[in-house]
Amino acid sequence: MTSTNEAVSAVERRLLDLGIALPEVAAPVAAYIPAVVSGSHVFTSGQLPFINGELPATGNVGSDVSPEQAKEYAATCAVNALAAVKSQIGDLDRISRIVKVVGFVASDPSFTGQPAVINGASELLGEVFGEAGAHARSAVGVAVLPLNAPVEVEIIAEFV
Repeated sequence: MTSTNEAVSAVERRLLDLGIALPEVAAPVAAYIPAVVSGSHVFTSGQLPFINGELPATGNVGSDVSPEQAKEYAATCAVNALAAVKSQIGDLDRISRIVKVVGFVASDPSFTGQPAVINGASELLGEVFGEAGAHARSAVGVAVLPLNAPVEVEIIAEFV
């Protein structure tokens, strides 16, 4: 959250209007950094659905976690990715386009609804950025994710 002396960007205002405060950047759980700038793009590392430093659920979607819960967690991952982007460019209003979203869903072997789960991230980015939030995307089912998280999302954002 921003201090009272710091102006809130239009993007952060839209998040607040949705009831979402931008969190601190999640600490890496291995040997990587949360985001890196290359040219006019920010590439985030995969973001887990940490809320106040904790995973709200663990396990596979379709057996341990419902698809509806997982969709909410994918939105949380996108918010965490935006925090990582802000840590690199200082102001989310500098984002001119969300270029790509890659989502991973820890899936029960019979679960095939990965795209609907990752819609949580895509829909949130669309609400926040409008047309500039439309992006290319991959939604991949995997056996397990770090810390047994149900979802993980990374984004590529273009900025000016």
